[in-house]
Amino acid sequence: MKDAVESASPVRNAEPENFGNRKLIRPSLARTENHNRAENHNRLEGPPRVESGGERRMRPPTGPRKAAPPEQTHAENFYYQKQMQSKTPMVMVLRDGEEIHGMIEWYDKTCIKVTRDGAPNLLIYKPSIKYMYKESEGPISKK
Repeated sequence: MKDAVESASPVRNAEPENFGNRKLIRPSLARTENHNRAENHNRLEGPPRVESGGERRMRPPTGPRKAAPPEQTHAENFYYQKQMQSKTPMVMVLRDGEEIHGMIEWYDKTCIKVTRDGAPNLLIYKPSIKYMYKESEGPISKK
């Protein structure tokens, strides 16, 4: 019995363990990602639909959902910048029908400053503008 206890006692080797040669095993992340994507897709699919006649059908897979469009595209800012740099003569038609002719000098989130020849410059509140167009192109025709 004494021999069995002695053989089971923890004895360390005199040699230091060599950890430098051990190989690190990592799970494949690509496989895990695809697995999670499949789980999410099944969750989005929803419960089976009950058709007329009592049949149950799974909804056909439609693929991953599209991302929501960006809240701001900056198209308006790009348009104003282009007209300011080229000093394009513009016509702003206000909600009351009044037309203002001039060039856009600067703009911000709520206003546009219009420089006019032979008349005072104006600061126009954007919500008061019905539409605007380049003076050389003429108004939009309504058919």
